[in-house]
Amino acid sequence: MRELVMDLSSIDDEDAAIAWQLQLEQWWQTFGHLTRERTTFRNGQWGFTHDRLRKAWLLIRKVTRDGVLFTWITYGNPRITSPLEGGYNSPIRELLRRHRGMSEVHRRRAIEWLLTLRQIPLEQALTLTLTPAPAPEPNQHDQEDQAEDIGGPSLYDTGLDATEGLWARTGWAGRG
Repeated sequence: MRELVMDLSSIDDEDAAIAWQLQLEQWWQTFGHLTRERTTFRNGQWGFTHDRLRKAWLLIRKVTRDGVLFTWITYGNPRITSPLEGGYNSPIRELLRRHRGMSEVHRRRAIEWLLTLRQIPLEQALTLTLTPAPAPEPNQHDQEDQAEDIGGPSLYDTGLDATEGLWARTGWAGRG
């Protein structure tokens, strides 16, 4: 079984994949009975004698039956994800590890900048920040809300209020 699995890295076309699957079926015909052998333990419970072999066989059988074992051949994808892990995911993890105190919104923005700077030069990225975003045109509903708000009390304001507890406190932890 191990030799068959190790041969997966050398498969690069559909004919080799079919030949490998035939070898896997031949292995099952010869050694498949080992995956069904059971052993009774001293405490009276039973388990499969070759448990690791059984788990490996069931995994390989499932991915071959589902048709996902040779997706790199079928769809022309890379066989491994190492460029993705080292090229994009690793710098993102490093950025988040170094700046772990950022809020979620700030983290998303930092990741966006990291990915942007990997695609375009810094000078071009800076022009994106210097060009102001177009102001959205107010729709009829917003204009009606603004007309109603004139002269009424403000629900939310930018001013400070003593009742909010923002002023200097006296005593131990503000208790007097």
